[in-house]
Amino acid sequence: MIPKSGTRFSDKDHAPAQNGRQRIDKWLWHARVVRTRSDAVALADAGHVRLNGKRITSNSQAVRPGDVVTLALDRSVRILKVEGFCERRGAAPAAKTLYRELTTGSGSRASDRGGASPKVPTRKIDAE
Repeated sequence: MIPKSGTRFSDKDHAPAQNGRQRIDKWLWHARVVRTRSDAVALADAGHVRLNGKRITSNSQAVRPGDVVTLALDRSVRILKVEGFCERRGAAPAAKTLYRELTTGSGSRASDRGGASPKVPTRKIDAE
């Protein structure tokens, strides 16, 4: 049965962040780090998420402003500092206000290629 609010979820699932904290799976989804909330749950359950340097054991772990979240993604590691929360998943510019990226550029893919851009030719071709 769909409640009067028009959503299929309980009020508990979409309640605003109370006491300055929010579940890690919801925060990752709201911050647009992952595409779906179930992806966030899977990422946390697989042990690919650390909170303040410690591997989390539950996808319902609470995050607070100032916490540092480390994510081991497919080909990169992202380090994010929690700056805030939101009640709903919004547009990408609004999602970027929820965190500050602490990842440095030293581990980027460009450095793995020796700094060469894939669109820059390696040899000069004379145009005639």
